[in-house]
Amino acid sequence: MSARHPASRSRPGRVARRAVLGALLVALLVVGGTAFRVWQVARADQRQAVDVSVVLGAAQYHGEPSDVLEARLKHALKLYEDGVTDHIMTVGGRKAGDAYTEAEAGKDWLVEHDVPASKIVDVETGSDTLGSIQAVAEQAHQRNWSSALIVSDPWHSLRSRTMASDMGLDAYASPARTGPVVQTREIQARYILRETAALLYYRLTHASAEINGAGLG
Repeated sequence: MSARHPASRSRPGRVARRAVLGALLVALLVVGGTAFRVWQVARADQRQAVDVSVVLGAAQYHGEPSDVLEARLKHALKLYEDGVTDHIMTVGGRKAGDAYTEAEAGKDWLVEHDVPASKIVDVETGSDTLGSIQAVAEQAHQRNWSSALIVSDPWHSLRSRTMASDMGLDAYASPARTGPVVQTREIQARYILRETAALLYYRLTHASAEINGAGLG
């Protein structure tokens, strides 16, 4: 009986290496493609007539919006003044020891800037993006609102819009383009990477990635 040719003995190893390289290539393409979409959607503004604009929560201090939250509120105010929507929904709960919720601080700020309280729905729940969007969808469905314009930071737009669409809303994104998270290219790159990871995690698990900081969760 003839000896087995050396090439045939190495074939399983070559197949395994190719499989690993193929898997790595697919993973790189998925991650790279997702990062590109986060960047691409961040650069777009989908403002259009909708039932409600939704200001996703970020930190507040004793009822005063943080710089991140104020940037979102200013953008939502401009959308309201431009007639894009007749209603604004502010979203976000409170941390232990806080006297105000993020939603309450947002509503108070808008009222101080001449938006009638009757035009604002404050949803005082949600400690991450998924919980906030779930609460938004429930409130919208109760009011027979089907379309929403998500107001958050640019890098947050794709994930929050995706979640809202998954919950039955016709969702669009109109990001705020001022504030701390858009100040430098280094900050922008960091948030694109964070949001890429969070979006991939959500798509795999339909759960929150629990990313804290600047209201991205």
